[in-house]
Amino acid sequence: MDEIKHLISKELRDFEIKFADSVKSHVPLLDRIMHYIVKRKGKQIRPMFVFLSAKLFSNDIQESTYRAAALVELLHTATLVHDDVVDDANERRGFFSINALWKNKIAVLVGDYLLSKGLLLSLNNNDFRSLQILSEAVKEMSEGELLQIEKTRKLNIKEDIYFEIIRRKTASLLASACAAGAWSSTNNEEITEKMRLFGEKVGVAFQIKDDLFDYGSDKIGKPTGIDIREKKLTLPLIYTLEHATPDIKRRIINIVKNHNTEKDRVAEVIDLVKASGGIEYTRGKMFEYRDEALAILHSLPENDIRTGLETLVRYTTDRTF
Repeated sequence: MDEIKHLISKELRDFEIKFADSVKSHVPLLDRIMHYIVKRKGKQIRPMFVFLSAKLFSNDIQESTYRAAALVELLHTATLVHDDVVDDANERRGFFSINALWKNKIAVLVGDYLLSKGLLLSLNNNDFRSLQILSEAVKEMSEGELLQIEKTRKLNIKEDIYFEIIRRKTASLLASACAAGAWSSTNNEEITEKMRLFGEKVGVAFQIKDDLFDYGSDKIGKPTGIDIREKKLTLPLIYTLEHATPDIKRRIINIVKNHNTEKDRVAEVIDLVKASGGIEYTRGKMFEYRDEALAILHSLPENDIRTGLETLVRYTTDRTF
């Protein structure tokens, strides 16, 4: 990761300052919350994809690229704040969530504020194409989340629906980050669409990796079985259900529906998934999407930035947390 960040070190340093400025308000409470958010930011994967996608076509980074990165991060942060309210989650990246510290009403308003700041940042600078790209992603994310809620209630998710959910819910934002970055330095629709598709493939692989963590060991740095406890059917479990005998299938569904809080029962499902070959199948699908993303990338001229993007793509599937 350090090797990749070195390629865009100046851009990331400048971005931190610009992003902090972009969330300032005239309300002391809001400024305290924004300070809390800025200080506890994640790995900034999406802004990295914005800058690398822009520098892939031009070394001269414009202010529009910084605004595109800020817009991506503002919208992403807004969705995380709202997600924590919806999920009643008290933690985010090892720290207290906004709703845990300031309650749901304030958290919802903070999410709305972040969304509005992103919209105004683009509109006030006539970044209409970037705003269109990112607005499409927000729509897709909302639809993906609702599709997952609908299907989870009935526990009837098939493989094609699973991929539709993660394409909308997770991959759409990464796709838009790559598209907005490319547009900011090229104003070329063909290149923008190519990078959008590249980001979508990476995003799907990224989410599959996250889903695999649920069936990993304690060494990955996060607890296992969370998706099962939340009745989420991800690809390892979907594959297992589709290839299980009727008795095993009924047993798994019964555990997921009625015993998903019992540690031993959840562990039993994890063992059944591993025995069925669900992990190997899912890992194979992840590498398929990764390789499709790399094929798009390799159709572009070779340079240090392309190499950095390839390293970042491989990081998404090789990471341990």
